[in-house]
Amino acid sequence: MIDFALDAERTNNLPPATAIFQACLLRFRPIMMTTMAALLGALPLALGAGTGAELRRSLGITIVGGLILSQLLTLYTTPVVYLYLDRLRTSVGRVRSAAVPGTTLGAQP
Repeated sequence: MIDFALDAERTNNLPPATAIFQACLLRFRPIMMTTMAALLGALPLALGAGTGAELRRSLGITIVGGLILSQLLTLYTTPVVYLYLDRLRTSVGRVRSAAVPGTTLGAQP
């Protein structure tokens, strides 16, 4: 998601909020498909019955819970962190350029 947002910022000159929004729209389906495939593969462990099922159930529940938690973190926190880091980069750039008048960020002396 981040790679797509950075590419959209650089090639299409989009603002960070628009770039990460478009990246989220573009990457949502592949992220969901990958997670759902792994989650559905772990459901027989979590829901299974029979001999030895009580030993495998905890592993299945752990896999399903971890996938759900990581999915929530990926879909909700990644765009937020991306925007916060961009704001931090912008504010640090302003502080640096204000500290040394007449220079631009990244210019060699």
